[in-house]
Amino acid sequence: MRLGLHISNFTWPEGPARLGPVLGEIASAADEAGFERISVMDHLWQIAVIGPPEHDMLEAYTALGFLAGQTKRAKLLTLVTGVVYRDPGLLAKAVTTLDILSGGRAMLGIGAAWNEEESRGLGLLFPPTAERFERLEEALKICRQMFDGDETAFEGKHYRLGRLLNSPAPLARPRVPILIGGGGEKKTLRLVAQYADACNLFPVPDIDRKLDVLRQHCADVGRDYDEIEKTVLYNWDLGEKGERVGEIIDDLRRLAGHGFTVAHGGLRNAWDTKQFEIFQKEIVPAAEAL
Repeated sequence: MRLGLHISNFTWPEGPARLGPVLGEIASAADEAGFERISVMDHLWQIAVIGPPEHDMLEAYTALGFLAGQTKRAKLLTLVTGVVYRDPGLLAKAVTTLDILSGGRAMLGIGAAWNEEESRGLGLLFPPTAERFERLEEALKICRQMFDGDETAFEGKHYRLGRLLNSPAPLARPRVPILIGGGGEKKTLRLVAQYADACNLFPVPDIDRKLDVLRQHCADVGRDYDEIEKTVLYNWDLGEKGERVGEIIDDLRRLAGHGFTVAHGGLRNAWDTKQFEIFQKEIVPAAEAL
């Protein structure tokens, strides 16, 4: 089992003036502690489950470019990009740039988008659900094609690209990994089976059924289910004095039993980087042994 850190809250005690240095300290400490990947949200306003929209939020790919310079080993991604926030040719180029500048550590996390409030507020495209999923499938095809170096023109229902030139090519091999977020059984998990290298699921009570649905989609499209990395959201809360370490390790063991290989989520009070010493000494070694 590998660990991922999701940084979704930037409203920290020292305020915006220290946001950059603190973010760098968090990422560097997580990287050193053994977190295998680090992600940020692709939102422009804070989301309701974390805080009011007025709370501090950073643009995702600018932030990931900054994190590339603060880390050495961890993979970098959004969890996840809303497909309608950027045209797919630009998105593939942004992720490729991240991959080049990080030495081959980029992943593309992507989904159909959901936050209508921020989209309407900032004038972003936000079509109905069915169209967003159509655009997601087209974007997946375009990004895979650009990551693979195929410059053939693309003619879709929503996107038309004349030449998919992407130079320099990504460093990641065989291509930049693609992670699709969400557990929708009819559309999202089918797209995982067809196009993705990884999925990201919520730890819902019927999680085994979600995995069974993905397994069936893989059978339907002739895909090896075991090729797909299974990632699950997990809340890293060590407790006030690290008293929850044993409980976390038990949770990781249980999740590994379901077939997950990555537990990925936020850390309470992440600016307190002393917490990462506990991960490095206790949780990461235990997770690697699962």
